[in-house]
Amino acid sequence: MGLRLENPVVVGSGLLTDQARTIRRLLETGAGAVVTKTIHPSPPQGLDERIFRLPTGMLNSTTYSKRPVEEWLGHLRSFAGDRLPVIASVHADTPAELAELASAVTGAGSPALELGISCLNEEDGLQDTPERVAAYTAAVRRVTDRPLSVKLAVGEGLLSRARAAVAAGADALSISDTIPGAAVAAGGGLELGGVFGYSGPAIKPLVLAALWTLRRQGITVPVLAIGGVNTAEDVRDYLAVGACVAQVYTALHTDMYGTLARIVAGVRALADPARVGA
Repeated sequence: MGLRLENPVVVGSGLLTDQARTIRRLLETGAGAVVTKTIHPSPPQGLDERIFRLPTGMLNSTTYSKRPVEEWLGHLRSFAGDRLPVIASVHADTPAELAELASAVTGAGSPALELGISCLNEEDGLQDTPERVAAYTAAVRRVTDRPLSVKLAVGEGLLSRARAAVAAGADALSISDTIPGAAVAAGGGLELGGVFGYSGPAIKPLVLAALWTLRRQGITVPVLAIGGVNTAEDVRDYLAVGACVAQVYTALHTDMYGTLARIVAGVRALADPARVGA
């Protein structure tokens, strides 16, 4: 995507990347880049945004950053002034609104965009189609020449959605967004009150299979792999099936900076065995 990263470990979008000071510290800790929490011009209000930890990952009912767009533009200008590799995740209720937001975000200096259009915690995210993906991607492509990656979830029709994104102008793909998950509460009913996004180790085999299949089916654009990264070996596995970087997120909910430092150090050691024990 035109970014020069020191390593292929990218911190993914979520609650942990909703504050400028945290983004800066993640970069100082060693992240090759950081993706902001998804910026939205009119995020849902009054939602009970929570996470529920599972033995292998977590469920979350979160959607978009509640911070005003103007606040984010100020942070993005600051990041750009310091030449920091911060990728802005963006979404809006319509393609036209997303294009307007993307224009403002790139105008503030964001070097690249991730289109967070497949959040299943929003109703339309459950009904992702190639036509919807193409409409959002093309709208953004018309207003900016900055590199953009379209975030998609594994599942039915992924190849068609990926092809639609590329045909509409995507420079890269981010795979995978969370997938539908649920847990039954002790007293019956579902934790968090319904079906929400699952992320964690169990998604990794699905994403590996998806990336391998996309490459065999002729998808050649860079892929930012997402799902279940907890070790340097997880990053290596994603690179082995054709990803250019691997995003880590869920694992960082435990000892955020320590976990990131461990993964980055492991990746560096795999790239240069002489660094082991350094």
